[in-house]
Amino acid sequence: VQLQASGGGLVRAGESLKLSCAASGLAFRSYHMGWFRQAPGLEREFVATSIRSGSGGTTYYADSVKGRFTVSRDNAKNTVYLQMNNLGSEDTAVYYCAASSVALSGTTSARNYNYWGQGTLVTVSS
Repeated sequence: VQLQASGGGLVRAGESLKLSCAASGLAFRSYHMGWFRQAPGLEREFVATSIRSGSGGTTYYADSVKGRFTVSRDNAKNTVYLQMNNLGSEDTAVYYCAASSVALSGTTSARNYNYWGQGTLVTVSS
């Protein structure tokens, strides 16, 4: 299984960025696909997740990104996206995509994700 995250970079506060995560080696549509982030000196935190269609196909967001970030998936391309708008310095972190096969209630916890990508760095300058 491979998850390849891309799209990170350096942006100014208020700007937008779109991350992509291409998955291979797994039945993509059977997995919840999540995004997590880790800022320097802090623990990895949940950002957003796209629930597999068989469990409702909905999305969940951390309160800190709700209304600014949008997670989406293209099952035909085995890819999950994270559109990030109105970025602030607090969004600076390494962003990781991950795949989970657990029950719906566990999809905001990093420990319930089976596979992880390598991370892509997002830096927001103020």
